[in-house]
Amino acid sequence: MKCLVIAAGRGSRLSGKGNSKPLVPLLGLPLIERTILTAKKSGINDFYVVTGYEGEKVRRYLDKIGQRTNTNITHVINEEWEKGNGISVLKARDLIKEPFILLMADHLFDYSILDGLKKEQISEDEIILAVDRNIESNKLVDIDDVTKVLIEDNNKITAIGKNISNYNAYDTGIFLCSPVLFHAIEDSFLSTGDSTLSGGIRIISGNGNAKTFDIQDSYWVDVDDEKAFSKAKNLLISNLKKASDGPVSRYLNRPLSIRLTILLLNTKIAPNHISILAFILGVLGAGFFFLGGYINLIIGGILAQIASVIDGCDGEIARLKFKASEFGGWFDAVLDRYGDAFLLFGLTYHVYLIDGRFLYIIIGFLAIIGTFMNSYTADKYDGLMQKKLKPGMHYFRIGRDVRTFIIFLGALVNQPLLILILIAFMTNAENVRRVLILYKNG
Repeated sequence: MKCLVIAAGRGSRLSGKGNSKPLVPLLGLPLIERTILTAKKSGINDFYVVTGYEGEKVRRYLDKIGQRTNTNITHVINEEWEKGNGISVLKARDLIKEPFILLMADHLFDYSILDGLKKEQISEDEIILAVDRNIESNKLVDIDDVTKVLIEDNNKITAIGKNISNYNAYDTGIFLCSPVLFHAIEDSFLSTGDSTLSGGIRIISGNGNAKTFDIQDSYWVDVDDEKAFSKAKNLLISNLKKASDGPVSRYLNRPLSIRLTILLLNTKIAPNHISILAFILGVLGAGFFFLGGYINLIIGGILAQIASVIDGCDGEIARLKFKASEFGGWFDAVLDRYGDAFLLFGLTYHVYLIDGRFLYIIIGFLAIIGTFMNSYTADKYDGLMQKKLKPGMHYFRIGRDVRTFIIFLGALVNQPLLILILIAFMTNAENVRRVLILYKNG
């Protein structure tokens, strides 16, 4: 499916962040790139982008996006960008002859909205607007600037505009359109002088052909000014938290890793580089365990905890810059397993050096095998929990963050044997708990 993106306006209210609104960077990526890559994540790869103000600069950057991400981007030029946004839509009239997605370059949204919208059936004289019915709970909108929508029981639009007083939804700026939209905008301009997109929607809704799609709990933000920019930034950061985060990750590692991630976003450091760095620090920490002695134990514990914090940055950077891949996730998991083995084996050797008891090797073995099975059972357990819980909720989970933090604390108080005993008991007990939960849930 083709996607038309409107990126022609000046965006004067966001001029403090940059001269060209589509190119304003947000957490490492310009707004226009975030919009395109979000749509691309839902399977769209054929884009028509309308540019106007600072158009040449925007088009040069779009060419780079297309080459870097293997995306088809066709330029549509609007020299009349100071007129209504409907004029920008009309500029693509001769290029798009079939149903298409329409997006705004300055709107951030959950790609799942497009996943659902693309599945909707649309006739040749209809448009479907993705709407947000959470008008009481959505704190991300500017109530004085947002386009409001009145929807009847048959999910059809009866009124739309920024100044209507009777409404029950917000316009997200995400559409599934037939080419009838081009004719409607032209009719609106010729009959009333209204050249806005909303004017065209009113023409279509007057014929009973403007339908809606409820985005439910999915997010969207119109990044129209600096206040909205801050809200969008906070939203993206909050979405980095995962339901599978353990208690240490949730309250210690994640807040620290996010701060570090924000510093790294404007560098060329890739997620896999972070995974390798975290692994090296973990192995280095294990090396200090092998040397024996309290000072080396402390250094090893500190390096292990630093590695645990840094290990969160790879996924955060991948998600924020749309660089997540199946290989990257798998590669990180492989390095984590090797890192766990080195740390626990080094700790076992450290304890064994104290008086050479074979029992310590048994305890170390139980800690290592429990840790490996902890990772092995995580996939099925996490899958079950995420199905059972509502989005944004957390569930109880003992994982790598807790194990590493126990190593760190135990090293500080010079209790290496206690570390191994705790990890051996905790990981194997957690594995049994997960098996029982999965068994009870079929």
